[in-house]
Amino acid sequence: MKPRISVLTLGVDDLERSLTFYRDGLGLPTQGIIGNEFEHGAVVFFDLQAGVKLAIWNRRDLAHEAKVPLAPRSSSEFTIGHNVGSKEEVDRIMGLAQAAGAEITDPAHDAFWGGYSGHFLDPDGHLWEIVWNPDWDLQD
Repeated sequence: MKPRISVLTLGVDDLERSLTFYRDGLGLPTQGIIGNEFEHGAVVFFDLQAGVKLAIWNRRDLAHEAKVPLAPRSSSEFTIGHNVGSKEEVDRIMGLAQAAGAEITDPAHDAFWGGYSGHFLDPDGHLWEIVWNPDWDLQD
């Protein structure tokens, strides 16, 4: 298998609320909600780097599409790591997230492994880590 992961889809309870959080709060570029003309089809795509997209889709529609039962939310299943170029950028993004309504679970701090990071929950409880790793050379 060639690792060609190109879309990360998050199930959300309120598509409009999550659109506002990611677009207006965090500044992620998007065309907004598309697919309203289809039953179970409304979705939002955000452009990330190198052709990767973040999608938000109603949890019920996602469960319907994948033919799995709608399960309770859990913030401990995985984390989305957003790597940045400096401690200051970690602080700036954590501030944007908090102002947009995120719950800061772990304020930005020096990490035991030599980096700097913080964690927040988006409006649907998805766990994000904003992190600066001094050993990683980030390419734009």
